[in-house]
Amino acid sequence: MRTACSVRAIEDKVFQGLLLCFMGYVNEYVFMVQARGIQIRENVKNIGAQVLEQVVRGAYSNNGTDYVYDFNMSESDGPPATYLPEGFTYLPSQVCPERLSSMKGRLEVNMSEVSLEDVERLLLQGEPHMAPGGYWKPKDCVPRWKVAILVPFRNRHEHLPILLRHLVPVLKKQRLQFAFYFIEQEGTEPFNRAMLFNVGYKEAMKDLDWDCLVFHDVDHLMENDRNYYGCTDMPRHFAVKLDKYSYMLPYNEFYGGVSGLTVRQFKKINGFPNAFWGWGGEDDDLWNRVRYANYSVSRPHGDQGRYKSIPHHHRGEVQFLGRYSLLRHSKERQKVDGLNNLNYSPIVSRRPLFTNISVSLSRKLAPIADY
Repeated sequence: MRTACSVRAIEDKVFQGLLLCFMGYVNEYVFMVQARGIQIRENVKNIGAQVLEQVVRGAYSNNGTDYVYDFNMSESDGPPATYLPEGFTYLPSQVCPERLSSMKGRLEVNMSEVSLEDVERLLLQGEPHMAPGGYWKPKDCVPRWKVAILVPFRNRHEHLPILLRHLVPVLKKQRLQFAFYFIEQEGTEPFNRAMLFNVGYKEAMKDLDWDCLVFHDVDHLMENDRNYYGCTDMPRHFAVKLDKYSYMLPYNEFYGGVSGLTVRQFKKINGFPNAFWGWGGEDDDLWNRVRYANYSVSRPHGDQGRYKSIPHHHRGEVQFLGRYSLLRHSKERQKVDGLNNLNYSPIVSRRPLFTNISVSLSRKLAPIADY
């Protein structure tokens, strides 16, 4: 028979679990409300611009000729990029262009579930250039960049083929040399997205001397194939406009979803922090590390940074409530918590489209002083 104390202890654990789950929903709701507020301000600004346009045109119109005035109020949209025309040819000995005619812009996003075997048949049909593990490089030009796509996950196997079906054709059109590394966390510890990225980086670098690292959430699907995954503008925040945040940036330091650094940059900042157990905060710490290293983060212009996310609600993964304390000490921790204090024992297997890295994580594998 359970004692009153043991019953009380069980009740306390249940309450704590419910509280963490509730806080997770509150945090995501706050982001959505914040994004909605930004959207309202943008709408008001656009309405104001339209009113200004009518006033100016009315005041300066002369014999049906409008006064020349720039009414483009968008600060983020740069001049239209020049892409190569249809039929443009280049030699196999030349470096692949960054702006190919095959990159059309807006993509159709299909989030319907599909089996991994069906996606493998679809993407490997008539494809002689993809090696086991999903390694691919173009044959009609010399790849400008070698890109490792690192994807951490747990209990999300149904999302893997959706991401592959969507992203593999895009990377081929961008003429990048690439491979996917799926890093799966096993065990019962809270999900540690940042530590999984560090593991993925170390394992990927055993295979090839990669140039670029793209840190990619498994549920994020790009909506524009001109969102180039090469190293050109890194450090890079690719997922600027998420559908779940009304396609608005929640806050300026937001660095989540899909980001990228060169290998040299990632080594200089000592990788991701390992101390973030549970979801939330590790991207903010990465932003701090990038800025402390005197790098500036770039973002795609206009609609190139749009993404759709597959709904999942974190599936019981707890929110990391200790992240604010860690973030206050980002600068001190950067030298001692990251690639240089990481230990792990992976199980690596190759599938036709990706390399799978299974690893059981614990706090003992990346010891760090408390803050």
